[in-house]
Amino acid sequence: MSVPIFGHVGTARPGDLFESRLELSLHRQHRPRQAGICATQKEGAESIVLSDKYEDDEVHEDYILYTGHGGRDPESGKQVTDQTLTDANLGLARSEATGRPVRVYRKVRTSSNGAAFRYEGLFRVTSHQFTTGKSGFGVFRFRLEPVVVMPSEPLPYGLPDLLDDASSTAQEAAPRYEATTSRLIRDTAVTRQVKTMYKYRCQMCDTQLQSPSGLYAEAAHIKPLGAPHHGPDVLANVLCLCPNHHVLFDLGSFAIGQDLALIGLPGRLHYKPLHQLGAEFLAYQRQHIHLRTASKAVASSNDE
Repeated sequence: MSVPIFGHVGTARPGDLFESRLELSLHRQHRPRQAGICATQKEGAESIVLSDKYEDDEVHEDYILYTGHGGRDPESGKQVTDQTLTDANLGLARSEATGRPVRVYRKVRTSSNGAAFRYEGLFRVTSHQFTTGKSGFGVFRFRLEPVVVMPSEPLPYGLPDLLDDASSTAQEAAPRYEATTSRLIRDTAVTRQVKTMYKYRCQMCDTQLQSPSGLYAEAAHIKPLGAPHHGPDVLANVLCLCPNHHVLFDLGSFAIGQDLALIGLPGRLHYKPLHQLGAEFLAYQRQHIHLRTASKAVASSNDE
């Protein structure tokens, strides 16, 4: 089995065309010749292929909403059963947790009225949700955003000879990259209000972090802002959390029940009566983001 490569492969650059899935596979760009996701549950996703036959995929100027694997009719591409957070889908969720880049290829039309697969570049999985697709069945949708990646050494990127076996590939030094990404920290009246209300104490663990520049906490939106969630920036949709619990909450590691008991973690949410949380936002996070099957699957894969 080939060693996974997370990043550019060979001299391929965004915009390069590959004639077929077979050519993608032979050049180790996207190894599976049929599956749309190349991933393992433990290490994450190496690459995905966007095809024009999947009804719930969306390609926007600055992000992609990619529908997960499973539950489709092989001929029509329409969903016929619910998807599960296992196998390749869990691999994409693992990429969100690790931050490893994912190569994206897209099927496009060529000037000769044929089709080819275009390398779109490296993307990062920034969020995912479980929702009802156009055919009425549950699907996982992964949001991928482009990443600027610059090689620290001149091209080529050190693609092993295609005749090398996996053992010799594993011994080669992995190519190193400088990856530039940004984390959006919102400072609005609402986020300042919730931090002041709780005196910068985490509503999960009651930790108050003191930095050289003062107290620090983060405002976590229960129903996330932006596509595909479109949550509002209002006090009823915001929690005051420490960085650790903010990340775990965004990844769906735990949720908050109707009685404010934590689901997936021991304890209850620290809560002030003046903070009128929206029950609809908590329910949305439980249904679309918190997935107990995910934490169980990740735990089992880590034990392998």
